Amino acid sequence: MMIGWGDVYKVVVATAPLYVALLLGYGSVKWWRMLKAAECDAVNRFNCYFILPFFTFRFTSGVNPYSMNFRFLAADVVAKAAAGAVLAAWANIGRRGNFAWAITSFSLYGFNNTLVVGVPLLKAMYGAAGEVLVVQSSVIQSLLWFPILLFLLEFRRARRGEDGDEDEDATTKHELSAADSSCGIISSSSSSFSCSNFRSTMKIVGVKLGKNPNCYACALGLVWSLLANKWNIEMPSIIEGSIMIMGKAGSGVAMFSMGMFMGLQEKIISCGVRLSIYSMVLRFVCAPVTTGVGCVALGLRSTTLSVAILQAALPQSITCFVFAHEYNLHANLLSTAVIFGTIVSLPLLIAYYAILDALSRN
Repeated sequence: MMIGWGDVYKVVVATAPLYVALLLGYGSVKWWRMLKAAECDAVNRFNCYFILPFFTFRFTSGVNPYSMNFRFLAADVVAKAAAGAVLAAWANIGRRGNFAWAITSFSLYGFNNTLVVGVPLLKAMYGAAGEVLVVQSSVIQSLLWFPILLFLLEFRRARRGEDGDEDEDATTKHELSAADSSCGIISSSSSSFSCSNFRSTMKIVGVKLGKNPNCYACALGLVWSLLANKWNIEMPSIIEGSIMIMGKAGSGVAMFSMGMFMGLQEKIISCGVRLSIYSMVLRFVCAPVTTGVGCVALGLRSTTLSVAILQAALPQSITCFVFAHEYNLHANLLSTAVIFGTIVSLPLLIAYYAILDALSRN
């Protein structure tokens, strides 16, 4: 099945509104001076703790867990677990290893925009089979990988102590400057913790995660989908409407928040060109290559293999920026990865599709 200009147009139609929200957010800060830094932070927190949980629940609850392609999902888990192990080893024993940059690198590598870009694109390329698989990928991302990311972010915050946002922002800017000047991920090494400090930190992390609604949204969505598909239960319309009115705002408010963040910076590409290239390599080269290896190792072939590789090469997840902004961890880099990754993803994914289609014919 070849993708045509009509299908490309459908993808552009699906992604263009994201940039309308982005420009409105940017203009509200940079051009019209309507919002100040504290107000921008309030909008981002509203998105992180109120809108995103409904957005996640909306899609997770709509999937049938009993008909999932578990080998496809296992390949995703194998690839990301291997990448996570490599980054963890680098952070702990590498000469230039750093926990904060390991988290950011894993975010850039492992989290993609499955719903906004992936669904229309892969449906155009592979029909219903492509759509079903990419939605399943979004479920495992929401149910497994985002909670792990939140755990790592909370763990880092707890280790740093309650020093305040200003110190953390200054450290982040220093890390970005050092990394960009040397085209490497360089920062101060992490301090070692005793067992008692580790237990104390884990307690703090547990309490923080227990108060984060994003963790509950994934689990509740899966529980509902299991019950609804087993006994053919329909969600009451009043509850469904309440979820939809919040959940539909997820992508738009996230892009608006990113636009505000850009407006607060001196430069649009505030992380530098070298780090921008680093983020693109992780997202569009490392992710699809390692996912392809994981799929082949588990015996996946033909359409399923192609869809797995393409969904791994989708642009950066908007949610990663929201979390990076909330936890003050390299939000400059994540915003650049989302914005420019979404722009360059369409020609890159079409090129990947053409290559995979040619290989399948041989």
